[in-house]
Amino acid sequence: MKAIDIRDHFVSQADWVDPDTTVDRVIIGDPQKDVRRVLVTWISSFPAVRKAVDGQFDLLITHEPTFYDHPDHRGEEDKIEATEVGARKKRFLEESGLTILRNHDVWDRFPKFGIPWAWGSFLGFGEEPGAISESRYQHRYDIEPTTVDELAGRVAAKTASIGEPYVQVIGDGAKTVQRIGVGTGCCCSLDAYERMGCDLSIVCDDGSCYWKNLQCAADREHPVIRVNHGTSEEPGMVTMTRYINESLDGVTAEHLPHGSCFRLVGQ
Repeated sequence: MKAIDIRDHFVSQADWVDPDTTVDRVIIGDPQKDVRRVLVTWISSFPAVRKAVDGQFDLLITHEPTFYDHPDHRGEEDKIEATEVGARKKRFLEESGLTILRNHDVWDRFPKFGIPWAWGSFLGFGEEPGAISESRYQHRYDIEPTTVDELAGRVAAKTASIGEPYVQVIGDGAKTVQRIGVGTGCCCSLDAYERMGCDLSIVCDDGSCYWKNLQCAADREHPVIRVNHGTSEEPGMVTMTRYINESLDGVTAEHLPHGSCFRLVGQ
């Protein structure tokens, strides 16, 4: 199977994706390259691309950008060259022959396997959400009543296994909640959660900043648990790896964990 065939397989499963404008494309390398071994990771960092090259993988599939902005500089190579690290990374990839494919727009909404499904399942909320937002990016899971702080502890116990042992909590820790909003990336609209009937939201730091979203939530007395972007989407990379192994004949995939984007240091 060629790299472009893998891209076309995923895009063909997603009627919400425009094949001509999506960021889900071969970012660098040969689209006609024969692919047998794939490395799947959340973001194509320099360590990740080196791992793929050293491991002699034919293809690296990444969820997030390679060249530091969302479009990955489609048709604007000069922007890559304008940064020293971008030029150095591009040169390394060209010399190595590694091909990178992005799977973002498809996987953010892919039923059962995709990002919000995988995140909700990882957190122990089950396979079927109680409600899904109009955009399809946010889910609501209905659980037994619990307090905000007790739920935050349960979430932290889960995220600790993938590199984030603490979570941020905004709101009254003693408040009882049971309709839990789950979202990742920049798709964490408080209005959407409230339209879905959520009484607590689990968001990530990519789409929820303190001066805007979190302050609004606090003023509404809507509790929020916040984690790192990479943490919230790591389970989706595991399911992507499994999907490839189960669905693409002749291709085997391995998952390269990324985990939280930071370490906590204190005294």
